[in-house]
Amino acid sequence: MRFRAACNLFVRALVPALVLGALAFTSVAAQDRTEGASLSFSSAHYRVGERLTYNVSYSSFISAGYVELLVAARGTFFGREGMQLKGHVETKGTVNAAVLALNNDYITYVDPNTGLPFHGQQFIRAASRTSDTSADFNQPAGAAALAPGRVREFPGVYDLLSAVYRIRALPLKENSTYYLTMRVENTDYQVEVKVTGQEVVKTNVGSFNTIVSRIWVKNGSDSYGMKAYFSGDDRHVPVLVSARHATGEIRAELAASEFIATPPLPPASSPTPVAANPSTPRLPVAIPAQPSAPNDGALSGLPFKVGEQLNYQVYLPSIKQPVATASFQVRARSKYFDKDGLLFNLTAQTTNALQHLFFATDTIVTYVDPKTLLPFQAEHNLIEGRRRSNTKLTINQDYGTATTDKNVRIEIPVGTHDYLSFFYALRTFNLNPPRRNAVSILVDNKPKTLFISALKRETIQLGSQTIPAIQISLTTDDAQSDKFQLRAWISDDARRLPLRLAAVTELGPVRAELAILPVTRQ
Repeated sequence: MRFRAACNLFVRALVPALVLGALAFTSVAAQDRTEGASLSFSSAHYRVGERLTYNVSYSSFISAGYVELLVAARGTFFGREGMQLKGHVETKGTVNAAVLALNNDYITYVDPNTGLPFHGQQFIRAASRTSDTSADFNQPAGAAALAPGRVREFPGVYDLLSAVYRIRALPLKENSTYYLTMRVENTDYQVEVKVTGQEVVKTNVGSFNTIVSRIWVKNGSDSYGMKAYFSGDDRHVPVLVSARHATGEIRAELAASEFIATPPLPPASSPTPVAANPSTPRLPVAIPAQPSAPNDGALSGLPFKVGEQLNYQVYLPSIKQPVATASFQVRARSKYFDKDGLLFNLTAQTTNALQHLFFATDTIVTYVDPKTLLPFQAEHNLIEGRRRSNTKLTINQDYGTATTDKNVRIEIPVGTHDYLSFFYALRTFNLNPPRRNAVSILVDNKPKTLFISALKRETIQLGSQTIPAIQISLTTDDAQSDKFQLRAWISDDARRLPLRLAAVTELGPVRAELAILPVTRQ
């Protein structure tokens, strides 16, 4: 329960600095108590198309969840000019399965001249509850919102998203202190933000000169402290937020910062997003359509796009229910470790149907070159029975080396893949039977040669659908080259979707099938 409490605290307390995972709207009234500080509004922090992605880690869990922030649009909403801000919070892996299941979306419309919100919506999808709520903020538009008040008063009432962006717009001068009152689910928290100095912070995106702020969140006798690091430029991007708890450190680290193309709005649009209604009649099932990502062009020529998520269910012949699930995601293209890269993420875990025999929960994050799909950085967090492994790997494809986080150097052939990069590279191969391909792949930190043989075209049954597919075999250069009888069925179309994977393991024959999702009426 302490782990759950820590995650809840993290989700609730860091809203002013970064995270939007609180379970209710936040009302914020702020006042600068430092003499001479200017609280003038700057629209530089509301550039349309700015998308920030954060990886959330907890203790030894390097990828407990993620947060995305987006300045989505500027236009006419609900009868007045405004900016549309969007936020998404989602937990992953063990944290999602056993501690705190979140998959929340937030939308806020703010005045472009003041940053004050006039309409907000939130869609909560947690394990214990699902809710869709909206709120109107009866605040005047434009300069009228800045009604005279106390000297240097930070006027207005803010919700989650608008508070994050408005705090970024503060001067954040050294030795300045700012005070906020934050309301979460009808509970008021007193928040103190004190700028303490400057520091260089290294992240996956690069190194930043940052403004260091110490944040205290107080409610009665309860007090929680954390640090926030904002980029030292005019944008004040939250680069890192960290909080220490008795059960481990919680960190939200910038994973990607980019400006993306956003679709134009229809004239005088007044969108009112509506969450999916569970009672909506279902149409015949279909393979999940590939989502339209704002930066599709960045992956030109590849059979997948940023935003694609493929979910699999794993079966054993003696158990009717799925014994495990796996989710593959194509995340943002951005600059990682000073390189242009594409982020792949895999989360896999056993279900209750198997956990009495064997427990596993694995998370793999791989950064690849977007042109070659070869990996240059990988992070593996594996929990399989009594085995625990948390490793990082830096791969130099030019020199044919891979170096672990313990400085162990591994000689590899140039062009070596890891598990996750191979999953996506496979979809780009020529798979016309009887074509045979070969790649080098790292298995337990040892390079192996993997042969991909296109066997035949056939039609397979997946759910209620009959789908044309290409069957392939995966064999190695070991003495027992087909020991695990690895087979895969790839869709015979432009997307080259892995539809079914099969193997023979110590638990018997295992198969993983792509989840077939219901299509609701649009």
